[in-house]
Amino acid sequence: MRLFACDNCDQVIHFDNRQCVRCNHRLGFFAGDLSTHALESFDEANWQLVSDPNRLVRFCANAGLDICNWLVDDNNDFCIACRHNRLVPNTDTPEGIDRWRRISQAQRHLFYSLLRWNLPHPDRQEDPQGGLVFDFLEDAVQNDGNVVPAMTGHEEGLIAIRAAEADDVTREQARTAMDEPYRTLLGHFRHEAGHFIWNKLVRDRNGFDEFRAVFGDERHDYSAALQDHYANGPVPGWQESFISAYASVHPWEDFAECFAHYLHIVDTLETARSFGMAIDPRGHEEIAAEVDFSPYRAQSAEQLVSAWVPLSLAINAIQRSMGQPDSYPFVLSSPVVTKLEYLHRLIQNAANEQRQAA
Repeated sequence: MRLFACDNCDQVIHFDNRQCVRCNHRLGFFAGDLSTHALESFDEANWQLVSDPNRLVRFCANAGLDICNWLVDDNNDFCIACRHNRLVPNTDTPEGIDRWRRISQAQRHLFYSLLRWNLPHPDRQEDPQGGLVFDFLEDAVQNDGNVVPAMTGHEEGLIAIRAAEADDVTREQARTAMDEPYRTLLGHFRHEAGHFIWNKLVRDRNGFDEFRAVFGDERHDYSAALQDHYANGPVPGWQESFISAYASVHPWEDFAECFAHYLHIVDTLETARSFGMAIDPRGHEEIAAEVDFSPYRAQSAEQLVSAWVPLSLAINAIQRSMGQPDSYPFVLSSPVVTKLEYLHRLIQNAANEQRQAA
Protein backbone atom coordinates (compact mmCIF):
# COMPACT_ATOMS: atom_id res chain seq x y z
CA MET A 1 0.00 0.00 0.00
CA ARG A 2 1.49 3.32 -1.04
CA LEU A 3 1.70 6.43 1.08
CA PHE A 4 -0.36 9.52 0.33
CA ALA A 5 0.07 13.23 1.01
CA CYS A 6 -2.45 15.67 2.45
CA ASP A 7 -3.71 17.94 -0.34
CA ASN A 8 -3.78 20.87 2.06
CA CYS A 9 -0.44 20.69 3.92
CA ASP A 10 1.51 17.86 2.25
CA GLN A 11 1.70 15.83 5.46
CA VAL A 12 2.30 12.12 4.88
CA ILE A 13 -0.95 10.21 5.38
CA HIS A 14 -1.85 6.55 5.31
CA PHE A 15 -4.58 4.58 3.58
CA ASP A 16 -6.76 4.28 6.69
CA ASN A 17 -6.25 7.79 8.11
CA ARG A 18 -9.43 9.76 8.83
CA GLN A 19 -7.87 13.10 9.72
CA CYS A 20 -4.62 14.89 8.93
CA VAL A 21 -2.51 15.14 12.09
CA ARG A 22 -0.95 18.43 10.95
CA CYS A 23 -3.81 20.55 9.57
CA ASN A 24 -6.77 18.54 10.96
CA HIS A 25 -8.52 18.32 7.59
CA ARG A 26 -11.02 15.48 7.25
CA LEU A 27 -9.67 12.75 4.95
CA GLY A 28 -11.43 10.33 2.64
CA PHE A 29 -10.38 7.79 0.03
CA PHE A 30 -11.70 8.40 -3.49
CA ALA A 31 -11.82 5.29 -5.68
CA GLY A 32 -11.99 7.47 -8.80
CA ASP A 33 -8.27 8.17 -8.59
CA LEU A 34 -7.32 5.66 -5.86
CA SER A 35 -6.06 8.40 -3.55
CA THR A 36 -6.77 9.72 -0.08
CA HIS A 37 -7.88 13.37 -0.17
CA ALA A 38 -8.23 16.28 2.22
CA LEU A 39 -11.78 17.60 2.29
CA GLU A 40 -13.65 20.85 2.95
CA SER A 41 -17.27 20.81 4.08
CA PHE A 42 -19.65 22.07 1.37
CA ASP A 43 -23.06 21.50 2.94
CA GLU A 44 -24.74 19.07 5.31
CA ALA A 45 -24.12 16.05 3.09
CA ASN A 46 -21.40 17.00 0.60
CA TRP A 47 -17.69 17.67 0.74
CA GLN A 48 -15.25 19.31 -1.66
CA LEU A 49 -11.86 17.90 -2.55
CA VAL A 50 -9.22 20.44 -1.53
CA SER A 51 -7.33 19.48 -4.69
CA ASP A 52 -10.46 19.92 -6.87
CA PRO A 53 -13.11 22.17 -5.24
CA ASN A 54 -15.50 21.64 -8.16
CA ARG A 55 -15.82 17.94 -7.34
CA LEU A 56 -18.44 17.20 -4.71
CA VAL A 57 -18.35 13.90 -2.85
CA ARG A 58 -20.15 12.23 0.04
CA PHE A 59 -18.94 9.75 2.57
CA CYS A 60 -20.04 6.13 2.30
CA ALA A 61 -23.17 5.46 4.37
CA ASN A 62 -21.02 3.26 6.62
CA ALA A 63 -18.98 6.28 7.70
CA GLY A 64 -21.54 7.01 10.41
CA LEU A 65 -20.17 4.24 12.64
CA ASP A 66 -16.59 4.89 11.48
CA ILE A 67 -16.74 1.65 9.51
CA CYS A 68 -15.55 3.15 6.23
CA ASN A 69 -13.78 6.33 5.08
CA TRP A 70 -14.34 5.92 1.33
CA LEU A 71 -16.08 8.55 -0.77
CA VAL A 72 -19.01 8.41 -3.21
CA ASP A 73 -19.66 10.70 -6.17
CA ASP A 74 -22.62 8.90 -7.77
CA ASN A 75 -26.17 7.94 -6.77
CA ASN A 76 -25.10 5.10 -4.49
CA ASP A 77 -25.31 5.44 -0.73
CA PHE A 78 -22.39 3.07 -0.29
CA CYS A 79 -18.86 3.18 -1.65
CA ILE A 80 -17.63 0.82 -4.35
CA ALA A 81 -16.52 -1.71 -1.73
CA CYS A 82 -19.39 -1.54 0.78
CA ARG A 83 -22.10 -1.76 -1.87
CA HIS A 84 -21.14 -5.43 -2.28
CA ASN A 85 -22.14 -6.22 1.31
CA ARG A 86 -25.36 -8.17 2.00
CA LEU A 87 -25.12 -9.36 5.61
CA VAL A 88 -23.03 -7.30 8.03
CA PRO A 89 -22.05 -7.88 11.67
CA ASN A 90 -24.46 -7.01 14.46
CA THR A 91 -24.07 -3.30 15.26
CA ASP A 92 -26.14 -3.39 18.47
CA THR A 93 -23.03 -3.99 20.55
CA PRO A 94 -19.59 -2.34 20.71
CA GLU A 95 -18.08 -5.76 19.97
CA GLY A 96 -20.09 -6.06 16.76
CA ILE A 97 -19.12 -2.58 15.61
CA ASP A 98 -15.44 -3.27 16.34
CA ARG A 99 -15.63 -6.51 14.36
CA TRP A 100 -17.15 -4.73 11.39
CA ARG A 101 -14.49 -2.03 11.48
CA ARG A 102 -11.73 -4.65 11.29
CA ILE A 103 -13.54 -6.61 8.58
CA SER A 104 -14.14 -3.46 6.54
CA GLN A 105 -10.48 -2.46 6.81
CA ALA A 106 -9.44 -5.80 5.30
CA GLN A 107 -12.14 -5.58 2.65
CA ARG A 108 -10.98 -2.13 1.53
CA HIS A 109 -7.40 -3.41 1.19
CA LEU A 110 -8.71 -6.15 -1.11
CA PHE A 111 -10.67 -3.66 -3.20
CA TYR A 112 -7.65 -1.37 -3.49
CA SER A 113 -5.86 -4.19 -5.34
CA LEU A 114 -8.87 -5.10 -7.47
CA LEU A 115 -9.26 -1.47 -8.48
CA ARG A 116 -5.55 -0.93 -9.15
CA TRP A 117 -5.73 -3.69 -11.78
CA ASN A 118 -9.34 -2.92 -12.72
CA LEU A 119 -10.17 -6.58 -12.21
CA PRO A 120 -13.84 -7.57 -12.63
CA HIS A 121 -16.01 -7.01 -9.55
CA PRO A 122 -19.64 -6.82 -10.71
CA ASP A 123 -22.20 -6.69 -7.91
CA ARG A 124 -25.47 -8.62 -7.87
CA GLN A 125 -27.34 -5.88 -9.73
CA GLU A 126 -24.88 -6.12 -12.61
CA ASP A 127 -24.54 -9.91 -12.45
CA PRO A 128 -27.47 -11.47 -10.51
CA GLN A 129 -26.12 -15.03 -10.76
CA GLY A 130 -22.39 -14.61 -10.17
CA GLY A 131 -21.78 -11.05 -8.99
CA LEU A 132 -19.52 -10.41 -6.02
CA VAL A 133 -21.38 -10.21 -2.70
CA PHE A 134 -20.28 -10.55 0.92
CA ASP A 135 -21.99 -12.08 3.94
CA PHE A 136 -20.26 -11.48 7.28
CA LEU A 137 -21.74 -14.29 9.34
CA GLU A 138 -22.29 -14.54 13.08
CA ASP A 139 -21.70 -17.83 14.90
CA ALA A 140 -24.85 -19.75 15.85
CA VAL A 141 -25.56 -20.47 19.52
CA GLN A 142 -27.54 -23.65 20.12
CA ASN A 143 -30.09 -24.17 22.89
CA ASP A 144 -27.51 -26.03 24.98
CA GLY A 145 -25.13 -23.09 24.73
CA ASN A 146 -22.71 -24.68 22.30
CA VAL A 147 -21.37 -22.38 19.61
CA VAL A 148 -21.45 -23.49 15.98
CA PRO A 149 -18.82 -21.45 14.11
CA ALA A 150 -19.91 -19.76 10.88
CA MET A 151 -18.05 -20.97 7.81
CA THR A 152 -15.79 -18.85 5.63
CA GLY A 153 -16.00 -19.76 1.96
CA HIS A 154 -17.03 -18.92 -1.61
CA GLU A 155 -19.84 -20.05 -3.87
CA GLU A 156 -20.59 -18.43 -7.24
CA GLY A 157 -19.54 -14.94 -6.23
CA LEU A 158 -20.88 -15.13 -2.67
CA ILE A 159 -18.04 -14.75 -0.19
CA ALA A 160 -18.88 -15.62 3.40
CA ILE A 161 -16.56 -14.44 6.17
CA ARG A 162 -16.91 -15.57 9.77
CA ALA A 163 -17.31 -12.30 11.68
CA ALA A 164 -15.78 -13.78 14.84
CA GLU A 165 -12.42 -14.05 13.06
CA ALA A 166 -12.13 -10.31 13.51
CA ASP A 167 -11.32 -11.19 17.14
CA ASP A 168 -7.62 -11.95 17.56
CA VAL A 169 -8.14 -14.69 20.13
CA THR A 170 -10.78 -16.51 18.07
CA ARG A 171 -8.68 -16.29 14.91
CA GLU A 172 -5.57 -17.55 16.70
CA GLN A 173 -7.51 -20.47 18.12
CA ALA A 174 -8.70 -21.34 14.62
CA ARG A 175 -5.17 -21.01 13.22
CA THR A 176 -3.79 -23.35 15.87
CA ALA A 177 -6.61 -25.88 15.44
CA MET A 178 -6.05 -25.91 11.66
CA ASP A 179 -2.25 -26.11 12.09
CA GLU A 180 -1.75 -23.09 9.85
CA PRO A 181 1.35 -20.86 9.91
CA TYR A 182 -0.63 -17.77 8.86
CA ARG A 183 -4.26 -16.70 9.25
CA THR A 184 -5.59 -13.14 8.88
CA LEU A 185 -8.79 -11.42 7.82
CA LEU A 186 -7.04 -9.95 4.81
CA GLY A 187 -5.76 -13.41 3.91
CA HIS A 188 -9.36 -14.71 3.97
CA PHE A 189 -10.55 -11.91 1.71
CA ARG A 190 -7.74 -12.41 -0.78
CA HIS A 191 -8.09 -16.20 -0.85
CA GLU A 192 -11.87 -16.22 -1.31
CA ALA A 193 -11.61 -13.46 -3.92
CA GLY A 194 -9.23 -15.78 -5.75
CA HIS A 195 -12.09 -18.24 -6.27
CA PHE A 196 -14.22 -15.41 -7.67
CA ILE A 197 -11.43 -14.26 -9.99
CA TRP A 198 -10.98 -17.86 -11.21
CA ASN A 199 -14.65 -17.85 -12.23
CA LYS A 200 -14.33 -14.57 -14.11
CA LEU A 201 -10.89 -14.86 -15.72
CA VAL A 202 -10.54 -18.61 -16.26
CA ARG A 203 -13.89 -20.41 -16.29
CA ASP A 204 -15.98 -17.70 -17.94
CA ARG A 205 -13.28 -17.09 -20.57
CA ASN A 206 -12.74 -20.79 -21.31
CA GLY A 207 -9.11 -20.60 -20.20
CA PHE A 208 -9.01 -24.18 -18.96
CA ASP A 209 -6.13 -25.50 -21.08
CA GLU A 210 -3.51 -23.06 -19.82
CA PHE A 211 -4.84 -23.29 -16.27
CA ARG A 212 -4.70 -27.10 -16.22
CA ALA A 213 -1.18 -27.10 -17.63
CA VAL A 214 -0.03 -25.18 -14.55
CA PHE A 215 -2.38 -26.16 -11.72
CA GLY A 216 -3.80 -29.52 -12.79
CA ASP A 217 -7.30 -30.70 -13.69
CA GLU A 218 -9.97 -28.93 -11.63
CA ARG A 219 -12.55 -31.50 -12.78
CA HIS A 220 -11.32 -33.89 -10.08
CA ASP A 221 -13.93 -34.36 -7.35
CA TYR A 222 -13.52 -31.38 -5.01
CA SER A 223 -15.57 -32.76 -2.12
CA ALA A 224 -13.66 -36.03 -2.14
CA ALA A 225 -10.33 -34.17 -2.28
CA LEU A 226 -11.31 -31.98 0.67
CA GLN A 227 -12.50 -34.95 2.70
CA ASP A 228 -9.26 -36.81 2.01
CA HIS A 229 -7.21 -33.77 3.05
CA TYR A 230 -8.92 -33.47 6.43
CA ALA A 231 -8.87 -37.23 7.01
CA ASN A 232 -5.29 -37.95 5.94
CA GLY A 233 -3.48 -34.63 5.87
CA PRO A 234 -1.76 -32.94 2.91
CA VAL A 235 -0.06 -34.93 0.19
CA PRO A 236 3.49 -36.02 1.11
CA GLY A 237 6.13 -33.57 -0.09
CA TRP A 238 3.60 -30.81 -0.72
CA GLN A 239 6.27 -28.19 0.09
CA GLU A 240 8.01 -28.95 -3.21
CA SER A 241 5.10 -27.82 -5.39
CA PHE A 242 2.62 -25.83 -3.30
CA ILE A 243 2.65 -22.54 -1.41
CA SER A 244 0.76 -24.09 1.51
CA ALA A 245 -0.58 -27.43 2.67
CA TYR A 246 -4.12 -26.29 1.88
CA ALA A 247 -3.11 -25.43 -1.68
CA SER A 248 -2.42 -29.12 -2.25
CA VAL A 249 -6.10 -30.03 -1.70
CA HIS A 250 -7.31 -29.25 -5.22
CA PRO A 251 -6.41 -27.01 -8.20
CA TRP A 252 -9.14 -24.54 -7.18
CA GLU A 253 -7.57 -24.08 -3.76
CA ASP A 254 -4.09 -23.94 -5.26
CA PHE A 255 -5.18 -21.08 -7.52
CA ALA A 256 -6.92 -19.22 -4.67
CA GLU A 257 -3.90 -19.59 -2.38
CA CYS A 258 -1.51 -18.39 -5.10
CA PHE A 259 -3.80 -15.47 -5.92
CA ALA A 260 -3.79 -14.44 -2.25
CA HIS A 261 0.00 -14.65 -2.10
CA TYR A 262 0.39 -12.70 -5.32
CA LEU A 263 -1.63 -9.89 -3.69
CA HIS A 264 0.35 -10.22 -0.44
CA ILE A 265 3.60 -9.81 -2.34
CA VAL A 266 2.56 -6.98 -4.65
CA ASP A 267 0.89 -4.91 -1.95
CA THR A 268 3.75 -5.32 0.52
CA LEU A 269 6.34 -4.48 -2.12
CA GLU A 270 4.40 -1.30 -2.93
CA THR A 271 4.55 -0.42 0.78
CA ALA A 272 8.30 -1.05 0.83
CA ARG A 273 8.76 1.11 -2.25
CA SER A 274 6.73 3.94 -0.68
CA PHE A 275 9.02 3.89 2.35
CA GLY A 276 12.17 3.71 0.21
CA MET A 277 13.20 0.41 1.74
CA ALA A 278 16.24 -1.40 0.38
CA ILE A 279 17.93 -4.58 1.60
CA ASP A 280 21.71 -4.49 1.34
CA PRO A 281 23.33 -6.72 3.99
CA ARG A 282 27.10 -6.43 4.00
CA GLY A 283 28.80 -9.54 2.72
CA HIS A 284 25.50 -11.03 1.54
CA GLU A 285 24.98 -9.47 -1.87
CA GLU A 286 22.89 -12.46 -2.97
CA ILE A 287 20.01 -11.25 -0.78
CA ALA A 288 20.27 -7.55 -1.60
CA ALA A 289 17.23 -5.94 -3.16
CA GLU A 290 15.55 -2.61 -3.84
CA VAL A 291 11.98 -2.05 -5.02
CA ASP A 292 12.78 0.37 -7.84
CA PHE A 293 9.75 -0.52 -9.96
CA SER A 294 5.96 -0.33 -9.60
CA PRO A 295 4.89 -3.73 -8.24
CA TYR A 296 1.42 -3.33 -9.73
CA ARG A 297 3.02 -3.03 -13.15
CA ALA A 298 5.87 -5.47 -12.73
CA GLN A 299 7.34 -7.04 -15.85
CA SER A 300 7.05 -10.56 -14.47
CA ALA A 301 6.46 -12.58 -11.34
CA GLU A 302 10.18 -13.29 -11.33
CA GLN A 303 10.84 -9.57 -10.91
CA LEU A 304 8.44 -9.52 -7.96
CA VAL A 305 9.93 -12.63 -6.36
CA SER A 306 13.50 -11.36 -6.76
CA ALA A 307 12.60 -8.32 -4.66
CA TRP A 308 10.24 -10.15 -2.33
CA VAL A 309 12.49 -12.94 -1.07
CA PRO A 310 15.20 -10.64 0.41
CA LEU A 311 12.56 -8.29 1.83
CA SER A 312 10.55 -11.09 3.45
CA LEU A 313 13.74 -12.59 4.91
CA ALA A 314 14.59 -9.23 6.48
CA ILE A 315 11.05 -8.72 7.81
CA ASN A 316 11.04 -12.21 9.31
CA ALA A 317 14.41 -11.57 10.97
CA ILE A 318 13.07 -8.32 12.46
CA GLN A 319 9.99 -10.15 13.74
CA ARG A 320 12.15 -12.77 15.42
CA SER A 321 14.24 -10.03 17.02
CA MET A 322 11.03 -8.80 18.63
CA GLY A 323 10.01 -12.28 19.76
CA GLN A 324 7.26 -12.41 17.15
CA PRO A 325 6.47 -15.16 14.62
CA ASP A 326 7.53 -14.75 11.00
CA SER A 327 5.34 -12.38 8.99
CA TYR A 328 5.77 -14.54 5.90
CA PRO A 329 6.35 -18.18 6.90
CA PHE A 330 6.34 -19.56 3.35
CA VAL A 331 8.84 -20.78 0.76
CA LEU A 332 8.50 -19.92 -2.92
CA SER A 333 9.66 -23.06 -4.73
CA SER A 334 10.21 -23.09 -8.50
CA PRO A 335 6.77 -24.68 -9.21
CA VAL A 336 5.13 -22.01 -7.06
CA VAL A 337 6.94 -19.24 -8.94
CA THR A 338 5.65 -20.79 -12.19
CA LYS A 339 2.12 -20.54 -10.80
CA LEU A 340 2.70 -16.94 -9.78
CA GLU A 341 3.95 -16.25 -13.30
CA TYR A 342 0.71 -17.65 -14.69
CA LEU A 343 -1.26 -15.41 -12.32
CA HIS A 344 0.86 -12.43 -13.29
CA ARG A 345 0.02 -12.93 -16.97
CA LEU A 346 -3.65 -13.50 -16.22
CA ILE A 347 -3.98 -10.37 -14.10
CA GLN A 348 -1.88 -8.12 -16.32
CA ASN A 349 -3.71 -9.23 -19.46
CA ALA A 350 -7.05 -8.46 -17.81
CA ALA A 351 -5.75 -5.08 -16.63
CA ASN A 352 -4.43 -4.24 -20.11
CA GLU A 353 -7.78 -5.15 -21.66
CA GLN A 354 -9.55 -2.77 -19.32
CA ARG A 355 -7.08 0.04 -20.00
CA GLN A 356 -7.51 -0.39 -23.75
CA ALA A 357 -11.31 -0.43 -23.41
CA ALA A 358 -11.36 2.74 -21.28
